[in-house]
Amino acid sequence: MGKIIAIANQKGGVGKTTTAINLAASLAVMEKKVLLIDADPQANSTSGFNFDPDSSTKKTIYETLVGERELREILLETEIKGLSIAPSHINLVGAEIEMLNVPERELVLKKALVTVKNEYDYIIIDCSPSLGVITINALTAADSVLIPVQCEYFALEGLGKLLNTIKLVQNRLNQALQIEGFLLTMFDGRLRHANLVVEEVRNHFGEMVFTTIIQRNVRLSEAPSFGKPVILHDAVSTGTNNYLNLAKEIINKNSQ
Repeated sequence: MGKIIAIANQKGGVGKTTTAINLAASLAVMEKKVLLIDADPQANSTSGFNFDPDSSTKKTIYETLVGERELREILLETEIKGLSIAPSHINLVGAEIEMLNVPERELVLKKALVTVKNEYDYIIIDCSPSLGVITINALTAADSVLIPVQCEYFALEGLGKLLNTIKLVQNRLNQALQIEGFLLTMFDGRLRHANLVVEEVRNHFGEMVFTTIIQRNVRLSEAPSFGKPVILHDAVSTGTNNYLNLAKEIINKNSQ
């Protein structure tokens, strides 16, 4: 049965989508069967695999959430063997409003995932940078949540709000939800304050912080413009190495 990991942080620009794309790709390269759910209306995970989020196929996660299509109908195969994606579209913004009157609206994504969960080793959900209905759906459906933390000032700002939301979901909707770990991203070892942030996060969250740190890397930041995860853009880059190490860490943690 697949493990569902939501990647969430309501603070934008912390490497959430970069992590969703490259962790999913790295797990697939390590011969795991992976499904990436793009649950962000910006659809950056979709374009990050060279799919056009503006195409009018009407086969996106939006149609699944509003009950127009089964999840299985919308899935696309990526360039990487064993990695599928449920694409997103800007219409997903409207789903927040359309789902307001739906009974058990927090459980819509969970019910959709039940139909495919057994077919994958890992299901990664790229959440939007907000704590709205769609993100609550992702946290309710997930087994765990991975939280990217940028190695810059104010890194811990807003984390309290996210942790409160996670606690709320645990209390009311998904008691089994765990924190997969805090992932330090955009690290530049030359900067003193970046090292101080690493120290602060490790002191604060201890063993919940991944050993792997995602470093700032040109190849990693330019890969999305080619519609590829970094491993297909430059297989020997620092970014590729970092995400392969993260994938190994997650596989090891979940095989114990």
